[in-house]
Parts: sequence; structure tokens; C-alpha cells
Amino acid sequence: MGRGKIERVFETIQQQFLVEVTGDEQHPARHPVAGLEELNDLLGRWVRTIYHSRVHSETGETPQARYEAAGPPARPEPALLKEAFSWSVIRLVRKTATISIEGNTYSVDPFLAGRKVECVFDPFNLAEVTVYWGGRKVGRAVPQVIGRHAHPKAPPDEDPAPAALTGIDYLQLITGADAAARGDMLNLAALDGGGDPGQDTGQDTGQDDEDGEGRR
Repeated sequence: MGRGKIERVFETIQQQFLVEVTGDEQHPARHPVAGLEELNDLLGRWVRTIYHSRVHSETGETPQARYEAAGPPARPEPALLKEAFSWSVIRLVRKTATISIEGNTYSVDPFLAGRKVECVFDPFNLAEVTVYWGGRKVGRAVPQVIGRHAHPKAPPDEDPAPAALTGIDYLQLITGADAAARGDMLNLAALDGGGDPGQDTGQDTGQDDEDGEGRR
């Protein structure tokens, strides 16, 4: 279920980050945000300090370590990506060269009559169905009767239950931890100046430090 893989990160952001900066009159935000620039800065710090540094339960690694170990990412072709997140079912083609999926009727190539085929589709768009036979793509199923446009088991677009309020300014704690960690990195960089042991390493190099961008 490819959609769940994508939406899991959205749920995490909603429950661990957005809950800190959103609110209403009865439950005001624990960390009110003045504008988009501050929101992006807080999100970047949360990603670096929390999301990329927490060990994943399945991989046993942090996202940051796993990302760096994989090397430069290769972008998949859009068609391959779409297929990877598709669903599939096995259907026996009727003598009339038709198949049925969740009450919808489709026509296929007549030579497939009497054969079992794999039907691959987007669960949120049953109007497009790709047909495979013997591990090979043999074309598309042509819709004849469409009464349902989405699979009934496709996850609904529902917001997760709100997290319990604690009164702690979680994002302020993250901001402090991130600033301290980056400060230690700058101090280590200053010590590694490559000069003589007796040389003063506290001189101003004239170079500005730039914050790195968090991976999305």
C-alpha cells in the first residue's frame, strides 16, 4: 500500500511538529509562529535534531545515517514510481473478453479469454487498469461500466487524532538542542585549523557560517 508509505511522514509531522505551532482560543499553540520564515526554520531544526537522528524501528538506523550510506540518490522514472505504488488483483478473463474489478466491468484483448491475468491499478483511480499476462504487459483494460472510481479499501483522507497537550514548549527545546549541537560543530571546525600547535586559533577567518538545509 504505497499511499501509506507516503502519508506516514505526514502523520509524524502533524503529531510531533505541527501540533506545537497550531492551536485555537481554548488551546493556544505552545510555540506561536510569527511567519513562514520562522516556521521553515523550526521545521528544519526539528528535522535535523529529531527526525533524522531517531533510530528507525525497522532499519535499526537513523534516517541521516541510512541516507548517507546509500550515496547519491537515483531518481526513478515516473512510470516506474507509479507502478511501484499501484495495487493489483488476479482475474479470470471471461469468454466475452471482459473482467470485473469491484463492480466495474472492463474489456481486454480477446486472446486473453479463459486466461488468468494480473490487473494493476491506482486504488484511487479505477478508470485506468493495466493488464499483465505471464509476467508481460499486454495492454490496458478498457472501461465499459464504471460504478466505483476508487477501491473501497483505499485509506480515507482523514486527519489523525490530535495529540494530548503537555504544556511543554517542545520546539523551543529542539531549537536549543540544535543550536548547541551546531555550536559544538563550529568549535571543532575552529580547532582543526591545520596551523602550528602554538598558533592562535581564535583569529577571525572572515568567513561566514551557513546553516545546511534539512533533507525533506
